[in-house]
Amino acid sequence: MAIKIGCFALVDPFSTLEHQLDRVRDWGFKYADVTDTGDGAVLGNHFGFSAVASLDANPFDLQRMFAERGLTITSYCAHADLLDPSAPWRYGTSQIIKAVRAAGAIGVKHVVTTEGEPTTPFGQQLSLNDAVFLIAEKLHEPLKVAEDHGVTILLEPHGPITGSIDGTSALLERLDSPALGLNFDSGNSWLAGMDPVEYVKTFGEKIQHVHWKDLGAEWEEKRGTIYGCGMSPIAVGTGVIDIEGAFRALEAAGFDGYSTLEVGGDDAVLGSATYLESLGAVR
Repeated sequence: MAIKIGCFALVDPFSTLEHQLDRVRDWGFKYADVTDTGDGAVLGNHFGFSAVASLDANPFDLQRMFAERGLTITSYCAHADLLDPSAPWRYGTSQIIKAVRAAGAIGVKHVVTTEGEPTTPFGQQLSLNDAVFLIAEKLHEPLKVAEDHGVTILLEPHGPITGSIDGTSALLERLDSPALGLNFDSGNSWLAGMDPVEYVKTFGEKIQHVHWKDLGAEWEEKRGTIYGCGMSPIAVGTGVIDIEGAFRALEAAGFDGYSTLEVGGDDAVLGSATYLESLGAVR
């Protein structure tokens, strides 16, 4: 078995989800994620400049949209705001549960989430122990729902707690759920100040999905000050991150599941796929 390469379904700005999936298909990919999700009706979808998948829509319609293009859904993205106070206008526990139920209904095994960087004084002043407690409290019910639906919630390094090996270890220990795993992100782990290879070696058996991106030397000065970026404009294998080392560490850990390119631009997307294929991945 080999690591499978899929694509971020948000490759062209101000375009519909159907358009994004057409592009992914035309590049020759067979796998894609449900990248942008939200509650209720989405005005941008109606007017054709948004690719948000509503968590309140019929998930089977979404599955058919992918299948009509020969695409398999590999994960639902449900990146939350777990360090700021709960509020109806903040993506959090409720939306993660909706993503889990939608994924479970159509047989998608993974929902990817994270805590994000806090934007309020409340979140920015939390101690490590308080932050771990708050994230654990907000994920407690989603994890129970996930276990019942045969879904695994995957934490991605994309915030001050998941952005460190110690913080991630503390969350895994505190939550201690069979429905909890990890989504490794090569770019986000490096940007947070971690060694991506060490991350994979530490958590290998818990990693069930991967996001690939590389970053240029201009990002060096930002390491440890921000905790993730949505996508990269350069091809995987052309930046400063040890992509091959992370790939080999994943192989050594026995990972042979789905991965997603978080890369923008035709040449960068196709160059990334070619590079990962040269390491042994399949598109």
